[in-house]
Amino acid sequence: MTIDDPALQSLIARVRAARADRTPLAIRGGGSKSFYGEAAQGEPFDVTALAGISSYEPTELVVSARCGTPLAELEAALAERGQRMPFEPPHFGSAATVGGMVAAGLAGPPRAAVGGVRDYVLGATLLNGRGEVLSFGGQVMKNVAGYDVSRVLVGSLGALGVICEVSLKVLPVARATATLRFDMAQAEAIAQLNAWAGQPLPLNASAWWNQTLVVRLQGAVAAVEAAVARLGGERIEVTQASAFWAGLREQNDEYFLGAMREIEVTAATRLWRISVPQTAAPLALTGQQLIEWGGAQRWLCSAAPAASVRDAATAVGGHATIFRAQDKSAGVFTPQRPPLDRIQRELMRAFDPDGIFDAGRLSPGR
Repeated sequence: MTIDDPALQSLIARVRAARADRTPLAIRGGGSKSFYGEAAQGEPFDVTALAGISSYEPTELVVSARCGTPLAELEAALAERGQRMPFEPPHFGSAATVGGMVAAGLAGPPRAAVGGVRDYVLGATLLNGRGEVLSFGGQVMKNVAGYDVSRVLVGSLGALGVICEVSLKVLPVARATATLRFDMAQAEAIAQLNAWAGQPLPLNASAWWNQTLVVRLQGAVAAVEAAVARLGGERIEVTQASAFWAGLREQNDEYFLGAMREIEVTAATRLWRISVPQTAAPLALTGQQLIEWGGAQRWLCSAAPAASVRDAATAVGGHATIFRAQDKSAGVFTPQRPPLDRIQRELMRAFDPDGIFDAGRLSPGR
């Protein structure tokens, strides 16, 4: 990306003008993840004009794209060369962008097996609150000395500035995939997943809900077929399995649609995203639970008091986030401990000293 790019120059001018007259800006791409985090504050700052795949080296497994690039466009370009982003970022709508993927930092079903967005970011270009364009990292894995800012941008929800461009490591599409289903209670499923995790099995994703455990195997043909024979269970037809994992990724399957209906009807109902050690026992909370990532991610649709949910997560060494809800007055994110909160706020101040960008979406009271 060059500094004289007209789309980039337009964004720089807007930031500098906003800084001059103290106008807060709410960065917006496709808006598909606008529900996530605290309520947006400030004037909408559309960055979708900064779009396009800047460079793609299939033989090097590296791609660079601008923030407004549709996520579907990037995935299609990778698919043409038999490659993919293995963490399967959710879109939550056709307008999803590359910048939104990085800013939200959300990953799909294979997160526990392959890593998350942060693990595949090689470098990034940022437009900060001073109207400066800064570059971090590069296009190879070992390219950082000191503080790795490019990965800090993942999950920052625009609090540090506009993620103008990002370079990502990509991987080939798996040679073989198989999905197995088992009838299993929650505690048994958690124990079984952790037992399998300690074995040389090509486990890629897992999901438990309503007394049913579903696992996906991916890798070499021989490895997948050997694992199928070893694990047993009911093998799910390919088309049906693909639809299941896509529904889980995009949260439009039966569990999440049911949660959305409950949230619409009852203001006190929330969809929680609970992050815990994968060996944690079942959480004694009222409401419907769905478990992913080998036990490490627990979704909870419940009207239980926020304090009860967060206490249960904290008791096992985790934390709880309000993912979707009408009422977010309890705070979307679990408050950071004082030392971490100070680091986060100092980082935001360093990149955006005048508070131009909507840091409140990530950290209320900024």
